[in-house]
Amino acid sequence: MRGFGDLHLCLPLGNLRQTERMVCAASELGYRFVGVPLPPRAPRSEVRQLQEICSGVGLDFVTRLDLKPGRPSELLRELRRLRRRFEVVSVECISKAVARQAAKDRRVDLLSFPMDPRRRFFDRAEAELASGSLTSLEVDMAPLLLLRGVLKTRLLSSLRREVKIARKHGVPVVASSGAASEYLLRTPQDYAALATVFDLPLPLGLQALSENPRSIVERNREKLSPGYVAPGIRVIRRGGNCLDA
Repeated sequence: MRGFGDLHLCLPLGNLRQTERMVCAASELGYRFVGVPLPPRAPRSEVRQLQEICSGVGLDFVTRLDLKPGRPSELLRELRRLRRRFEVVSVECISKAVARQAAKDRRVDLLSFPMDPRRRFFDRAEAELASGSLTSLEVDMAPLLLLRGVLKTRLLSSLRREVKIARKHGVPVVASSGAASEYLLRTPQDYAALATVFDLPLPLGLQALSENPRSIVERNREKLSPGYVAPGIRVIRRGGNCLDA
């Protein structure tokens, strides 16, 4: 897997024409893989159709699950039930308790937060937990194109603080579009340039759209493969005496 990726392309699953337009736009703008949020019980036929649409324009399709638990216990229950069905799992942290649980759980790939700065809970404690669990901080870029005035100023202030904390504690930042329309999609270079507004330097912005999301997908695809046992350990041959091979 190479190139740039958008791990949060919000396709309108019930609108095939709009879906095709957004997928084509993502490909033309320079993306090579896209993460698409899916319902927990998305029909296999629908998933295959999305894979075919993406493949048709040269995009690698990545299955994504967005969780929005109200309590830590709910998050744990949903992770036990759903983690192995998806290649990427994001948790929208709507409370500090959920944020702490998500940050320390290795089954969570992405921490996301509401646009309202008063409900963003990424602080030093979450960063310390996330740094030990391979969890990344996700920043959706589309809201920065939509918001105006005081709301945008407050969001940028929160993002500057969060990015500073993430960098200090070695927590990867993933920049995604969060776009529900092709009109909110931009090239990876444009998004990386926009990220400098909240103090993510251009090289790190490009990394947040390439290396960081790619490492999440590759790591999880390895874990979900049939021969996976543990990091660095795979089953090469099953059954019989391997010495007879």
